[in-house]
Amino acid sequence: MTDQPEIYPLPSPKPETTDFLRYRRSNLAKVMDGEGAGPSAAQIDELLTIAGRVPDHRKLSPWRFVTFEGAARADFGQHIATAFMAAYPDMPHDRAIFEGQRLTRAPLVVAVISSPVECPRGTPEWEQILSSGAVCFNLCLAAQSMGFGAQWLTEWYAYDADIHAALGLTAREKVAGFMYLGTADAAPLERARANLANITSRWTG
Repeated sequence: MTDQPEIYPLPSPKPETTDFLRYRRSNLAKVMDGEGAGPSAAQIDELLTIAGRVPDHRKLSPWRFVTFEGAARADFGQHIATAFMAAYPDMPHDRAIFEGQRLTRAPLVVAVISSPVECPRGTPEWEQILSSGAVCFNLCLAAQSMGFGAQWLTEWYAYDADIHAALGLTAREKVAGFMYLGTADAAPLERARANLANITSRWTG
């Protein structure tokens, strides 16, 4: 990584960045190559550093990361499979096998944990939760700008108490997202977007 500049430049037009954001689309984890190329150790450090460059009222860093690579993906998948069968005991065992392979869809999975803290100066917890969401999206953008595929998912196991325990979450923590990063095997398709006119109003007093 390069050293941080002492003086940050004023904003200037960056049309290539605007185009990147205009056409950005998530790369589906289900079509990633789980054994393909993923970020190197140095790239992971850079990605997580960039992910944390988000609005963060009073610099609380109310989030943390748990990374899954290599055999750790399948190992943690056993927790997912066990939690699934506990929640859905009537489901066939084949489905548990499928659930246990969730994290192997990409070579790197990063769990972003929303970890709000008590702030003596009163930073609202809601602002801290929003900051963790910004971390998730920033991580997507950073990975795609490096040429990797990226998808932000939660799925049922992000909300499961047994999975929270396996991740070592405290009572206040939640999974903001499982971020799947790796080689995209197929270009993403466009999807319907919100009609700007329907969601925009102008305050007139």
